[in-house]
Amino acid sequence: MTALLELDEVRVAGPHGDRLNAVSLRLQNGERIALLGRSGAGKSSLIGVLNGSLLPAAGHVRFQGEALASLSRRQRARIGTLWQDLRLIEELSIGQNVNAGALGRRRLPWALGNLLFRIDAEASRSCLRQAGLEESLLADTGLDLPVGQLSGGQRQRVALARLFRQQPDLMLADEPLASLDPAIAAEVLERLLTPESDGTLRSGAQAVVVSLHRPELIDRFDRVLGLRAGRLVIDTPASTVSANDLRDLYAP
Repeated sequence: MTALLELDEVRVAGPHGDRLNAVSLRLQNGERIALLGRSGAGKSSLIGVLNGSLLPAAGHVRFQGEALASLSRRQRARIGTLWQDLRLIEELSIGQNVNAGALGRRRLPWALGNLLFRIDAEASRSCLRQAGLEESLLADTGLDLPVGQLSGGQRQRVALARLFRQQPDLMLADEPLASLDPAIAAEVLERLLTPESDGTLRSGAQAVVVSLHRPELIDRFDRVLGLRAGRLVIDTPASTVSANDLRDLYAP
């Protein structure tokens, strides 16, 4: 069976040594994967390789059997990323930022329309509800509010709604819980792993990879990948990861 995404002996060079070294793995449909490791272990580099924003110095990356680097913009839009810094456009509204998730499937006139007008408001609302944004911001006046006026938790939900709007086959999240308090973090993670659908849009992805700084959350996942100094040292079902495994992974 063809893997959803496959890495074969991938190496990413860095200024002080390899950021990733000889990493091989296969992601299958339906998997919910936690990515663990100390700061600087290579987690963000691996996310970049998985979504094609970072080209490896060696090795191969294939998405649904095809070389990731050779795919068109529309094909690569089947991989969506929730970045740690969110990458929202401060000057644009909530609705415009959410709609930006659909740009990979749309043509230029639609993109221009999104910049000039409020379009596809119901689709934006559907995704914002899936992300858990409060109802008071789902009215037209709320959708038109610049994201620069939102709190950190609200911004996180807008970025998550943008990811749902993209409707990718593979969802990646780079430390999505790092700046959130525990209660909000738990809800955001739950919505990322099991988003609800109102029947308007396809909900969820064929696979989800979430980079975490909180290993106590791995019981929400099927599989755990652990990076140490750029090498993949853990690749196992979440239920089999032991306290010793985590101690070794995070040891100085």
